[in-house]
Amino acid sequence: MRIDILTLFPEIALTPLSDSIIQRARDAGLVEVFGHNLRDWSEDKHKRVDDSPCGGGPGMVLQPGPLHAAITALKKANTRVILMTPQGIPLKQARVRELSQETHLLIVCGHYEGIDHRIIESLIDEEISIGDYVLTNGAIAAAVLCDAVIRLIPGALGDAQSAVEESFSDPNLLEAPCYTRPIDFMDMKVPEILLSGNHAKIAEWRNQQASKRTRKNRPDL
Repeated sequence: MRIDILTLFPEIALTPLSDSIIQRARDAGLVEVFGHNLRDWSEDKHKRVDDSPCGGGPGMVLQPGPLHAAITALKKANTRVILMTPQGIPLKQARVRELSQETHLLIVCGHYEGIDHRIIESLIDEEISIGDYVLTNGAIAAAVLCDAVIRLIPGALGDAQSAVEESFSDPNLLEAPCYTRPIDFMDMKVPEILLSGNHAKIAEWRNQQASKRTRKNRPDL
């Protein structure tokens, strides 16, 4: 897979993807990730890429010219073009899994008040939001999306089962609580069922605990 990130702040998007599991996946050749500065496609002598919104209002809007030039330069026949924006469809694990099967993702990062809507209508395949809140810039959201996608590429995780037995593998169920040694920590003990060796009973307990945790933390699921 190849991922291109188009942003005003490439270093913000790339830094979280330069360590741990994600970097190992890159080193292994499972994925290529590149950051591109939108200003490189500006024809303004000051490399300006934004202007005030038509109709008035606060903030600035990314202009269509540099965006169009950059996207068309980076896009290939098999490219999925994604815009990171609070106005997008909420990101879910099922969609992450689908995106991990793509060959080429081009992630466009929204900034300021957003991007000229004509670019969305003509060049963007889908708009994605990572949550109902606003970040300083879309590069942070792009890094989140990349992390979620790359870890699902076959071979990225040390144990393939890790991607199966985790929160949102079942879209309606969070992961059950987990424990490790020491068995007794500050008078708090690991549940005895997990030490029993009875795998059927352990699976039943985990399912019950997952349901309990979901009802408490995510009743909307």
